[in-house]
Amino acid sequence: MKNQFDVIVVGGGHAGCEAAAAAARCGARTVLLTHRMETVGAMSCNPAIGGIGKGHLVREIDALDGLMGRAADAAGIHFKLLNRSKGPAVHGPRAQADRGLYRDAIHTLLHATENLTLLEAAVDDLNLAPDGSVSGVTCEDGRTFTAPSVVIAAGTFLRGVIHFGHDTQPAGRVGDRPANALGRRLEALGLPMGRLKTGTPARLDRASIDWESLAEDAGDAQPEPFSRLTERITNPQISCRITATNERTHDIIRDSLHLSAVYSGAIAGRGPRYCPSIEDKVVRFAERTSHQIFLEPEALPGNPGGDLVYPNGISTSLPPAVQERMIRTMAGLENARIVRPGYAVEYDYIDPRALTHSLELRAIPGLFMAGQINGTTGYEEAGAQGLLAGVNAAHRAAGNTPVTLSRSDAYIGVMIDDLVTQGVSEPYRMFTSRAEYRLTLRADNADLRLTPIGETWGCVDTMRATLFGQTRVAIQSATERAAQETWLPAPLIAAGVSVSPDGRRRSLLDVLATGAKADAIGLLAPWFVALPPRIRLHVETEARYSGYLARQEREIRQLHNESSIIVPEDFDFSRVGGLSAEMRERFERAHPANFAAAQRIPGVTPSALMALLAHLKQQQAA
Repeated sequence: MKNQFDVIVVGGGHAGCEAAAAAARCGARTVLLTHRMETVGAMSCNPAIGGIGKGHLVREIDALDGLMGRAADAAGIHFKLLNRSKGPAVHGPRAQADRGLYRDAIHTLLHATENLTLLEAAVDDLNLAPDGSVSGVTCEDGRTFTAPSVVIAAGTFLRGVIHFGHDTQPAGRVGDRPANALGRRLEALGLPMGRLKTGTPARLDRASIDWESLAEDAGDAQPEPFSRLTERITNPQISCRITATNERTHDIIRDSLHLSAVYSGAIAGRGPRYCPSIEDKVVRFAERTSHQIFLEPEALPGNPGGDLVYPNGISTSLPPAVQERMIRTMAGLENARIVRPGYAVEYDYIDPRALTHSLELRAIPGLFMAGQINGTTGYEEAGAQGLLAGVNAAHRAAGNTPVTLSRSDAYIGVMIDDLVTQGVSEPYRMFTSRAEYRLTLRADNADLRLTPIGETWGCVDTMRATLFGQTRVAIQSATERAAQETWLPAPLIAAGVSVSPDGRRRSLLDVLATGAKADAIGLLAPWFVALPPRIRLHVETEARYSGYLARQEREIRQLHNESSIIVPEDFDFSRVGGLSAEMRERFERAHPANFAAAQRIPGVTPSALMALLAHLKQQQAA
C-alpha cells in the first residue's frame, strides 16, 4: 500500500509544488517525485516573482490557497509595484527574492501539507491501464507507484540540453541531469511534441562590481505582500543597481554571433519573444545603442548566495570567454568576475492543444500536464497551471467532474484558454494585454474573484476562508454605506470636488469615480479615509472603473456581431492603435480578408481584435 496514491506529481519545480499541494489540499493522497529533494522549489533562473501580468497570476494562485505568494513574502528582499503610475488594472506586484529563503519557504509549506509525501525518484516510464488511462509510473530504480491521476511537471528537463556556445551537455539546468527516458516514453505514446529554448545570464561576484558608481533601483518604501495571509514583510530590504550595454558591447556580440548556440544553428527550438537573449536584442533591435541591465543580488548579505548577482537582461548562449569580454564593457562591471556563465537550455514540450481546459491529455485519461512542458515560460505561469492540474487530478481520482476557469474568471483562465485553443510557437508569457476583461481581472481583487471558487473546489483551507469572509463583509459594508451617503453640489464643491452645480445629489461612490483627492474625501466622509487600506482602495477602484466595465461588456458582445466586415487588401495594420508588435506581425502574416478570418488567426488576443474592429469601423464611417 505504501506506493499506492490518488495522485502522483512528477517534478519538484514551481508547477509540481503547486500541483502536489493543491491535490493534497483537496484530500487526495498525493506523492511528489523529484530527482533531488534539495532542488524542490528552487528558482532556476531569475530570483524574482511577479511582474506585469505575472503578478496577477501570483495573486490568483494565492487566492486559491497556493504556495507561491506566501513563499515570495517570506523570501522577498526587494518589493516593487510596477506600473504604479497607471490604473490599478495593470499594476504588477513584483518581489525579488533570496533564493535560499524562497526554497526553504516552499519546503516548509509542503512539509506542513497533510496528505502529501515527498520522495526522491527519477521517473522513467508511464504505466497505462487496459482502457488506455494512466495507472502510475515506474522509476529508474525499478520502484513502481500507482495512482489513477498523474501530473507531469517536468519543466525544462524532458531531454534537456544546455548550450555554452558550441559546447553542449545533457541537463535540465546546470548541475541536474535531464529526464531523457521520460521524454522518449512520451514521444513513443504518439503525443504531439516539439522543442523550445530558454536561457539564463551569467552570475557575477558581487565583490567584483563597482556597486556604488551605478544608479540605484530602490524598492517600495512600504512593501506590499503578495499573500492575503501575510500581515507585513519582515525581511530586510535591499536596493539593486542599474547599468546598460553600449556600442562596444554590441560590437563584441555581433562579431561573436557565429559562436552563439542560437545563431550558429545548434538550437532548433524557438526562445521566448519577451525575454530574449542579449544576442536576440542586438540583432532584432539593431537601431538601439544600449539595453538596460538590472543588477539583482541573489540573497541577503551573509546568506548563502549573498555574494552572487543576477544581471537581469543579458541572457546568453555565447561562450564563457565572450561573455566575460561583453560584460566588462559595461559601466560598473569593468572588473566583474563570472562565477557561473550564462547558457541556453533546449527541451521537449507537449503541444498544449492536445489538452483539455482542465489540463488533462485527451489521448490519455488521468494524465495531466503543467508548466513549461505545455510551452510556457516563467515561474508564475508554471505555478498557476500546476495548481489547476493538481485540483483536477484530485477531482478525477475522487470521481468528481473537472473544474475550469474561463477568460472572464481569471488570468489563469486566459492563459489556459490561449494554450489549449491556439497552441504555441514560442514560450508563452502572461501579459495584461492578453486579457479582454482586465478591468475586472485585477491583482487587487483576485481573492474576491477566486477564493469562493476555490472553496467549492475544496482547495481552500479554513483559515483563509475565515479571513476572506471577514474581508468580503467589510467591503460590502463599506460599499453600501458609500452608496447611501449623498451630497448636493454645493458642499461637494466647497470640499474641493469638481462637479457641475446641477442640483443633483451624488453618492460617495459618484465622488470617488471623479478621482477626488484624499483631502476632499476626508472632509466629506472621514469614516471612509479611516478604513483599512485594502478595503478603502477596493471601493475606490470599483467606483473608478464602474462606467468602463459596462462599456467593456458591450464591446465584447459586439465582437460576435461584426464578423463580416471586410479588411481591404492594402490595409496597413501599423495604423491600428493599441496593437503590440506581436499582434501586428500575426495580422500581417495572415492578412485576413474579413473580420471573421481575423478572429481565427492563432495567437491573436481578443483585445487586439477589438482594436482592429474599432479601426475598421472608423474607416467605414469615414
